[in-house]
Amino acid sequence: MSACGAIRRLGVLLALAGCAPAAPASRSPAPRPPAEAPAPTARIEPTANAAPAPPPGSGAAPGAAPPVGSGVPLDAPSTSEAAAASPPPRVARGTGTPADRKLEEGDAAYASGDFAAAERAYRAAAQLDKKDAAAIVGAQRAAIARAGVSTDYNGAPGDRTLLAALPELKRAVTLEPDHALAHLELGRTLLVLGRADAALGELTRAAELAPSDAEAHSALGVAHLALGNLQDAVRELTRAAELAPGDAERQANLGTALLAAGKTADAIRAYERAARLSPADARLQNDLGTALLAANDPARAVPHLEAAVARDPARATYRSNLGYAYHLRGDLQRATALYREALKLDDKLGSAWINLGNALAQSGQLKDARAAYEKARAVDPTDPRVKAVMDELDAIERRGAPRR
Repeated sequence: MSACGAIRRLGVLLALAGCAPAAPASRSPAPRPPAEAPAPTARIEPTANAAPAPPPGSGAAPGAAPPVGSGVPLDAPSTSEAAAASPPPRVARGTGTPADRKLEEGDAAYASGDFAAAERAYRAAAQLDKKDAAAIVGAQRAAIARAGVSTDYNGAPGDRTLLAALPELKRAVTLEPDHALAHLELGRTLLVLGRADAALGELTRAAELAPSDAEAHSALGVAHLALGNLQDAVRELTRAAELAPGDAERQANLGTALLAAGKTADAIRAYERAARLSPADARLQNDLGTALLAANDPARAVPHLEAAVARDPARATYRSNLGYAYHLRGDLQRATALYREALKLDDKLGSAWINLGNALAQSGQLKDARAAYEKARAVDPTDPRVKAVMDELDAIERRGAPRR
């Protein structure tokens, strides 16, 4: 991705507001949301823990909590804190040598977002000192940023820039086994390639060598999360958030790990901190809203999900999540409209087809509900949720429920 592009966190997983010069290579690969557990009814994406809608045709409105407070969107929050994203790590050592002065030049260019100039400076430093791991790391870091590669976990498993960087970063680690940034950059590259097992050792070593480096703990937490080591992920991402309390991404990644670990209330608090730090970030609003849905609090979730849709109107999942919130509140007409809007944006969004079918079935429109479920089955014939709702619909029709 470009320096001004979206970062997908676990997930979130999330788009940066504005053009952050530190992105993308200074950030941990963003963790993806936990996989949805098979269930007889649809769940929202991306969060796995939200309560499902009631069975189709049951006649029951979705079980929603009564409205709690106004839930004002964070368009101009009085509690907003100054966002202070972690700066990109410097590779210069401060030794004053000709090679190190080139590294300083590269650091300055990288921090300003001029990745091409940064790469040239780092490569010049490497020519001056061919055994300097820092120059190798800087050059690869800048090349990856210049190429606009995704920072998601498993976001670019076959990317040529990343694959070309691997042997160079391994060489840097071999040249200087105690160079924390070399281990960190190698581990992050492996994460984006989807190789969490290989990344774990590199990132563990990076955190050992740089125990006060938020980025090292953040990347290590993402690796643990990718491998399903939830307690370890929470521990490392908590440490990263403590070391960089003004960084919205750190708080959001912690929220995702907490949500995956079933600590919904703690996850909401982490997402709330992230949203206060970066209130214009649509992804953060969506994450907070879906966490609130996981806590069965659609009244508080709706304004955050509406804010996400307003800030990123082309994102189908945001509209589907908002529809699910209205569904839980019992507003089937609004939910149905939002599901249809989401599907116009992305007709491959299987959960939206299932939830649309549920809403239609609950409204007595069984024929249209079946058509929606068939669309979901066409998207993913192996999705067990589709079979469950179709079986239930068959049972309803066998009992002679009126069709519309």
